[in-house]
Amino acid sequence: MLTIWGGRQRYCDGLSRRNFLKVGAFGAGLSLADMLRAKAEAGPGRPTANKSVIMIYLPGGPSHIDMYDLKPEAPAEFRGEFKPIATTVPGIQVSEHFPLQARMMDKLAIVRSLVANDEHSDSYVMTGYTEQVNRAATGGQHPSIGSVISKLRAGANADVPPFVSLRGMGLGTEPGFLGISHRPFTAEGPGVQNLQLGGGLTADKMGDRKTLLGQFDTARREIDASGTMKGMDAFNGRAFDMIASGVVRKALDLKQESSRTRDRYKGIEQFLTTRRLVEAGVGCVTLSYGGWDTHSGNFKTLKHQLPELDRGIASLIEDLHERGMQDDVITVVWGEFGRTPKINGSDAGRDHWSPVMSALVAGGGLKMGQAVGSSSARGEYPKDRPYKVPHLLSTIYQAIGIDPAQTFLNGAGRPMYILDERARVEELV
Repeated sequence: MLTIWGGRQRYCDGLSRRNFLKVGAFGAGLSLADMLRAKAEAGPGRPTANKSVIMIYLPGGPSHIDMYDLKPEAPAEFRGEFKPIATTVPGIQVSEHFPLQARMMDKLAIVRSLVANDEHSDSYVMTGYTEQVNRAATGGQHPSIGSVISKLRAGANADVPPFVSLRGMGLGTEPGFLGISHRPFTAEGPGVQNLQLGGGLTADKMGDRKTLLGQFDTARREIDASGTMKGMDAFNGRAFDMIASGVVRKALDLKQESSRTRDRYKGIEQFLTTRRLVEAGVGCVTLSYGGWDTHSGNFKTLKHQLPELDRGIASLIEDLHERGMQDDVITVVWGEFGRTPKINGSDAGRDHWSPVMSALVAGGGLKMGQAVGSSSARGEYPKDRPYKVPHLLSTIYQAIGIDPAQTFLNGAGRPMYILDERARVEELV
């Protein structure tokens, strides 16, 4: 991006010539206009079913044996401090710290036999490929699920970004070989923040700013002898139109919710923001909650975090059902792996454990009110129905109308499948 520096004169909209002249910026110094131009150059994507995905990522590796797969009959050094409680679905129990989810288990499904990968990374659960594979990939890493949705829904709704990350950027949010035009809006902004027209900028001042940027675009085209800036004004116009439309800006304004609703989400507002974003038509929203790398103080940490996570999940799912959106939104809650079933001695912690973990799934027209698969008596390995992380991702893709066998060309010009391992979690379908 070419940045033009000047004096410190200020304009009526509060802008300074020493500011970067960009609107709705994504990561890596790209403006919204740059992203729109890149999308158009890549060509239109094939429309998909109008369903959204919410990925709730629990960074660090949540303890499956203390959350969704308790083992009350196991020895004390395995079962730990927490007790299981019954749910509304006979035969399914969850942690005592999940009472709200227990009361709506008919609206949820648990997969207890997922085989993970021993990497502290979001890559596997967001792309279907390990970080090691992605970093070594020729022609660019495999894209995140949000980036795939962005690619296939390009131009479907010009007023709404297809992919928003409320957890910032990580390897699992990158678009890889799909190109930087399919990176997400991020919470730290300025992508999402600029859509709120912060810093004193109002919709009434957008016209003056648009004219100003148009003048600079003319200068940039004159400097650019190659002619690649041709048509920049049109893309800037679309960028301003998206921002000025106010759809996402309104979604981010939690004050539009009732005080009762805001009270329900107090302290866990990102869950409310997520619901409002999918209501506005965002195709994929990722968020994270807490820190789950509990090598020490496992039970002390979980006593604090589990009730808040329970409240966030239950409030979100309840709202989606009240709005009739339960079949249009798939929510997945998981981390990168589970924790060691055996407590690690005096530190009262649990360490990394990839042989088995659990995931919570809700909505999307999938079959709810069940626990899929089981782990061994001490929660160490899958006992039956072993599934890999890409199998659950494949299930999600197919439920929202995307064929995981579809291919895209990577940076080396080679066609690449969305997923190489495309079997489904059949019990959910």
